[in-house]
Amino acid sequence: MFRTRTIAAAATAAAAGLLLLPSQAQAAGSVHLYKIYYDSPGTDTRSNTSLNGEWVQIANTTAYAVNLRGWTLTDASSHKYTFGNFTLGRGKTVTVHTGRGTNTAAHLYQGRAAYVWNNDRDTATLKKSNGTRVDTCSYNSTRVDYVWC
Repeated sequence: MFRTRTIAAAATAAAAGLLLLPSQAQAAGSVHLYKIYYDSPGTDTRSNTSLNGEWVQIANTTAYAVNLRGWTLTDASSHKYTFGNFTLGRGKTVTVHTGRGTNTAAHLYQGRAAYVWNNDRDTATLKKSNGTRVDTCSYNSTRVDYVWC
């Protein structure tokens, strides 16, 4: 009888504990748009420094590294950045800058000579290499220079 009660108590505790756990989707995490800094500081001069002052951050909240090879980042005007062979580590973010620079594990560069992200409104879309939409983030503001997605 003691064994039956112990098993029943354990089952009840386990069932109660399940109610406190995050959903599977939350527990699994995601690769998603994290922040867009769409209005680089100062005057828009198209200098490389100014171009790199606008950027998009992508976060990986999964428990594993994700290879973004062939994934795309686009704006509402269809400016497209395609990721090369780049792996985003678990729990890491990568900042995708508009201008030129040397790619690292934390910073990628589109190599553009013109701005991508509109200063008043735009939509960022992240897609897998097969075209499946992973995330979108829109903004419609001139009060701040960035948006948290």
